[in-house]
Amino acid sequence: MLKVLIPTLMLVPMTWLAPNKWLWPTVLLHSLLIALLSITWLKNLSELGWAFLTPYMATDALSTPLLVLTCWLLPLMILASQNHMAPEPVNRQRTYITLLTSLQIFLIMAFGATEMIMFYVMFEATLIPTLFLITRWGNQAERLSAGTYFLFYTLAGSLPLLVALLLLQNSAGTLSLLALQFSSPLQSTTFADKLWWVGCLLAFLVKMPLYGVHLWLPKAHVEAPIAGSMILAAILLKLGGYGMMRILPMLQPLTKELSYPFIIFALWGVVMTGSICLRQTDLKSLIAYSSVGHMGLVIGGILVQTPWGFTGALILMIAHGLTSSALFCLANTNYERTHSRTMILARGLQVALPLMATWWFMASLANLALPPLPNLMGELMIIASLFNWSWWTIALTGAGTLITAGYSLYMFLMTQRGPLPTHIIALEPSHSREHLLLALHLLPLVLLILKPELIWGWTA
Repeated sequence: MLKVLIPTLMLVPMTWLAPNKWLWPTVLLHSLLIALLSITWLKNLSELGWAFLTPYMATDALSTPLLVLTCWLLPLMILASQNHMAPEPVNRQRTYITLLTSLQIFLIMAFGATEMIMFYVMFEATLIPTLFLITRWGNQAERLSAGTYFLFYTLAGSLPLLVALLLLQNSAGTLSLLALQFSSPLQSTTFADKLWWVGCLLAFLVKMPLYGVHLWLPKAHVEAPIAGSMILAAILLKLGGYGMMRILPMLQPLTKELSYPFIIFALWGVVMTGSICLRQTDLKSLIAYSSVGHMGLVIGGILVQTPWGFTGALILMIAHGLTSSALFCLANTNYERTHSRTMILARGLQVALPLMATWWFMASLANLALPPLPNLMGELMIIASLFNWSWWTIALTGAGTLITAGYSLYMFLMTQRGPLPTHIIALEPSHSREHLLLALHLLPLVLLILKPELIWGWTA
């Protein structure tokens, strides 16, 4: 664990000591080295159980893929932000990079934590840099209201979790994940226990987000700068899924009855957010709502509590992290050239930027879960486990899949096809930096087709 955490901590002083001219290349190289170091964690996945144990941190088959994704994303965020941050004073650029690095430190400690309280503290700590990113470097004046929504939704959901964890500590005597998996789950089913169950899951359901408590997400995504959108879509939503997977084994007898309304909400959300996507005019908002839909499937897969559901949820979380982050990068390349997120104003770009259209096509196909991409593997496993739980769910998951394909194609056709509007006259050509950025998003996704057992989780 420390071989990645210490270089990440060293990135902060390096950001402030690097000469102005070499700031971005130095930070990019350092973060890429950290990302490559983190890949070595994947070689221990054949062993069941925990690896790389330190007194407070460890990795296992569930946390390792998410840890590697976290480390992989920092160099990509730095690549994506370079153009956006160029006009800013150099000290502000350094502050921005420091915020991204601190976010990575908190996330590594959250995914690596073996203590539930440490996980909770890091889960909350990620709010602070994200809030700064949204409210300071966002694009419009609405960024303040987006930051407020983000903060209050997440805090209101996670305060009950703190109380629930303290109650669990009281009854089980420990909050260590290494010990809790062997402790006998609570057998009583009083009304207070049911409230405790909701308290344990509410923070994670808001973070995912579950349809109904999702309003903070489109706002935050639309207002955040590119790095904020990328980390929010790729990692921060996955904190919710990871937390649910960790805490559900301790809620065993209660989940069977109490999960019904949440699974229904999640699947209804898949259909509803898909329908909202079909009506969107704002490109970033469309991608944000599509994230809510995909996370609805993940919630369903986790709450059904079968090995297939868990595995499908983890695969879909990793695949969605790479896909939605790539889509936000593409939306940003459009925005940097046309200065508009409205799809009607920035359409027909295939004529002007044919290589970018190829990346758009690949990312859209990944978003609609084209076989044999991991997106499809995850969705099929979740749909199969939900069908096994109740065959009525096929109506919702089937409709959701159909609508997902519909809005993904709508997004591609609106932004790329057709004639170039007359008001778009001088477009900057696409840069090698952008092509590298998108290749580093979509190549791992394609390579996972060849070795999907890396992201299977604990049923491997």
